[in-house]
Amino acid sequence: MSRSIASKSPAQAVLEGGGVLVHRAFPRPGLEQVDPFLLFDHMGPFTVGRGNATGFPDHPHRGFETVTYMLQGEFEHADSAGNRGRIETGGAQWMTAGDGIVHSEMPARRLLEEGGTLEGVQIWVNLPRSQKRIAPRYQDVAPGDIPTIEVPGGSVRVVSGSAFGASGPASTHSPILMLHVRLDPHSSLTIPAPREHSALAVRLRGSDANTLEVFASDDDEIEIDGRDDGADVLVLVAEPLREPVARAGPFVMNTRDELLEAFDDYEAGRLGRISA
Repeated sequence: MSRSIASKSPAQAVLEGGGVLVHRAFPRPGLEQVDPFLLFDHMGPFTVGRGNATGFPDHPHRGFETVTYMLQGEFEHADSAGNRGRIETGGAQWMTAGDGIVHSEMPARRLLEEGGTLEGVQIWVNLPRSQKRIAPRYQDVAPGDIPTIEVPGGSVRVVSGSAFGASGPASTHSPILMLHVRLDPHSSLTIPAPREHSALAVRLRGSDANTLEVFASDDDEIEIDGRDDGADVLVLVAEPLREPVARAGPFVMNTRDELLEAFDDYEAGRLGRISA
């Protein structure tokens, strides 16, 4: 036995940032979140032409974390605290917005000069009430720091949490298992997933690309199926926070008053500005 699939749905195509096409698994009507996950976007793949700076210009966040996982290409980020860095193919960035930050994510200079392909995933992870106003921080995870485990019929990269004898390099504020699973056709993989934890999978490739599967809480493991054309899947398993969620645009708090305070702080410049 493994956990059954409670719901299965296609992602919706939307434009974000400076006109970037993303396939949004959620939020959408009927599925606002999969606690503690607030958003799941599969960006691209799309071609970056020489000099084309399509990306995500300066924007603020407060009260949650953003996780960027690059599948192809490179992003460069900058923020209002003066931090700058690059997310490479196969690498990740776990950004804790916490009390508030303004940042940008844009194609790397190399792509702007030479052109290329960009593809990645961004996930928003809610923070517990007690940690929504903590100091912002970044965890930049190099591709080589993410362990890759060979399993029968495929492989698993462990970005956070522990599975298959490996632990991911990203630290989290609540228990979160993030796996990138690749399987050959007709293979399958069983993954531990305590029934009291939320569990979801988004298929990134194949005939059912950009399909979200949310698992029911009826067992303590999930199964990923390679099907006829193989599987390239991002899997998330996490302990839900079970706290009130008040969200508007780039801010996620617990109450409406806290949201209004976030907007006031941003408009007054208290979340800072990106350095030139």
